[in-house]
Amino acid sequence: MAKDDSKLHIAMFPWLALGHMNPFLELAKLIAQKGHMVSFISTPRNIDRLPKLPPHLCSLISFVKLPLPYLENLPQDAEATTDLPVEHIWYLKKAYDLLQEPLSSFLQSCVPDCVLYDFAAYWVPCIARKLNIPSVYFSIFTASVNCYVSPASGDEDYRREVEDYTVTPKWVPFPSTVAYRFFEVSKIFSGITGNESDISDFYRFREAIRRCELIAVRSCPEIEQEWLELLEQLHQKPVFPVSVLPPSTSDTDDTSWPPIKDWLDKRDKGSVVYIAFGSEAKPSQQELDAIAMGLELSEMAFFWVLRKRRGLVDAELVELPQGFEERTKGRGVVCTNWAPQLKILAHDSIGGFFTHGGWSSVVEALQFSKPLIILTCFADQGINAKLFQEKMIGYVIPRNEEDGSFTSNSVAESLTMVVVEEAGKVYRDKAMEMRGLLEDKSRQDGYIDKFLCYLKLLKNGN
Repeated sequence: MAKDDSKLHIAMFPWLALGHMNPFLELAKLIAQKGHMVSFISTPRNIDRLPKLPPHLCSLISFVKLPLPYLENLPQDAEATTDLPVEHIWYLKKAYDLLQEPLSSFLQSCVPDCVLYDFAAYWVPCIARKLNIPSVYFSIFTASVNCYVSPASGDEDYRREVEDYTVTPKWVPFPSTVAYRFFEVSKIFSGITGNESDISDFYRFREAIRRCELIAVRSCPEIEQEWLELLEQLHQKPVFPVSVLPPSTSDTDDTSWPPIKDWLDKRDKGSVVYIAFGSEAKPSQQELDAIAMGLELSEMAFFWVLRKRRGLVDAELVELPQGFEERTKGRGVVCTNWAPQLKILAHDSIGGFFTHGGWSSVVEALQFSKPLIILTCFADQGINAKLFQEKMIGYVIPRNEEDGSFTSNSVAESLTMVVVEEAGKVYRDKAMEMRGLLEDKSRQDGYIDKFLCYLKLLKNGN
């Protein structure tokens, strides 16, 4: 039998979205820090987009570039979700599915000790099994999302209509509000059901879970122990939380930071609301107007990173209400370029984070004890929002359940409550508590060690 300290070679194959590739890379770095080898597999353009590795890890993490196969209706340079309009992302999934043969060839040539794959690559276990390579479904989503999506292995999902998805699934045995609201599930219903030419996201999720040998989750028991336990019970296979994988702070020289820091330095501690909706979410024009008017009504200081478009291919630009910047001059900044989010969130003047509720953004905020005000946009954010509200990690802005509309008053009242008022102290205290957990490196390290220990047992045939 190999020694317990034998080194592993782990292959990783994330979905083609930065919000997926970055957590995979953070996990790769933690694994490499323990002396194991990682082959990180993606398309050439995506690998070139990733942040540079720390020099001491360069010999342990190798990047494997698999060119994306040609597919009609998919632009040649479109290799990530941000390169496409939302309604065309299914073309990217079809091209991603065409990577089965080149991925198989790579795995056959290097024979790693295991392969970690994302929800979209539900077909990886079939390839791995033929090569006698253990397969691990690595979920960058919370355990609650996985439980909500997938019933127990072998059971059929009874949900058929939009309304079926607005209540907690029958297979959840404990009291919970975790479910989509009507307007949230309506937006993604075609992705849930699929069509004759597209494989649904829920099918990918379920098969990714069903076919793997074990599940790794970007989460920890301190946030959702009951959901992690339920995930294991539903699917009768080991579930390993690998920590929430807070991103490494960057020391790279950033010319945009000094003027931002100078502005923030002049504000009182905890007085500024930071507003950002991630790399791919974008409020509609009507929603943007309500947000802007709410900021005016709140009279709070703010720093707003505003994406007027999802990416270069997004033709539907959104614009601030006329005169907004003039009326809020002196107490607010609107930044339409890239901004160093981690550095901004780390600043003492930031008292709250107005966010879409994406898991990566939430992790970044909690890393610096910033309470959350949540306005969901799409995908898993509706499930996240309910979980975070249950745990008092974030406050969800009240909206019309049918169409998702909200008022400027609800924005203003939500911001001031969470950041300033006594009623919001519970959210501020919870954010501080979560920071303590995320800063506990030995605890986080323990999750990785348990996961790697199990992989070593698999390697040695135990």
